[in-house]
Amino acid sequence: MTDPDQTCVFAGVDGRTDTELPRWFAQQVATDDVTSFAEAIRSLPQATETRVAYRNPYTEEWVSTERFNAVVEPGRLRAQAGDSEPDADPLFHVPTDSYAIINPTDVYAPLEDVLREEAIDGKPLDEVVFGEIRTYRGGGEVHMDLMFDGLSVDLPERDSPITMGITSGYDFFGGHAVYVEGFARDTRCANSIRQLTDRETIKHVGDVGDFRAWWEDRLGQLGLVADDLLAFIEDASDITVAFTDVPFDVTEFYELLEFPSYLAEQAARDARSNATDPFEIDMWTLHSGATYALTHHFRGKEGSSLDQYVRTANDILFNPEATVDQVEQTYEERAEAETDGDGQTGLESQAALAQIEQVSQDVRAKADQFEEREATLRERFAQAEQ
Repeated sequence: MTDPDQTCVFAGVDGRTDTELPRWFAQQVATDDVTSFAEAIRSLPQATETRVAYRNPYTEEWVSTERFNAVVEPGRLRAQAGDSEPDADPLFHVPTDSYAIINPTDVYAPLEDVLREEAIDGKPLDEVVFGEIRTYRGGGEVHMDLMFDGLSVDLPERDSPITMGITSGYDFFGGHAVYVEGFARDTRCANSIRQLTDRETIKHVGDVGDFRAWWEDRLGQLGLVADDLLAFIEDASDITVAFTDVPFDVTEFYELLEFPSYLAEQAARDARSNATDPFEIDMWTLHSGATYALTHHFRGKEGSSLDQYVRTANDILFNPEATVDQVEQTYEERAEAETDGDGQTGLESQAALAQIEQVSQDVRAKADQFEEREATLRERFAQAEQ
């Protein structure tokens, strides 16, 4: 993943909470510079509006317009006007006049209040929240992971749980509305499991609404997500792909899911190393391999360029039937591209497709339980919001 301009690590909601990073997370981030969530939010660049104008090339005059406003960072305006930083660039974006600036404190100060009032097993969330904030493009784009120590999924035969949380962010360039979605991190390998819930967004247009109620709804879903994530993992652990019975290896499995080769190789290496049997790997381990590759080796940019790969990785866990169907379809398309002039697919390809179809049938036999569980989860989310 493209490195952020800056990463800020936080623990506790403000300076009044005596909170330390969990040991596993402290080892991963390897920094002593830890602040509170409130301080981290208030250190993020703000935005304000100022008028813009265009130059008439015939008269060399600048003509102001009320149809657009420049979204700028006020501190850099001051620096640009002074002698300390005359080259400072305060400009984020020039949107239409319908654009509504939503500053970080507008969004996350209400979250601070909700964290002070909500609890996990009797322990206030403001004392167990921790995570990191990543900024890009001079602080005009922000993504953050908030986790809650103690809200976790405990896997059988493992002493390292999966810690639950949320991912949120925004930008001032018109690309990202304010968003939030369910998130988890595997404490054993630091893999990030993203998009555990549908992404909820608030656009920079008009009345931005009540962020306090918005956060109450989002946090209310986390316990439901934790319970169902465990069930999905247990079910996916019972569905295996015997790579001795299919015409592709583990790396090609990910490539057939349209992962680029460099990610497929990393995902396959991780999946094989964590599998009980490297020749017969279950869907949970294959999913974990994909999240490992995306978390630690993705070369693209955080945001939309990453989202499609995350959805593909999550299908391995939450919708194995769709995953195998995609593998089968991609393989069949490649086989058809290799047909001879008479339109005959080679015997080797025919046998390979038959092998994949057998795997598909095995997965479909267990698919109903995934569909029922997902439908139940969506219904519970809807009830929680109501």
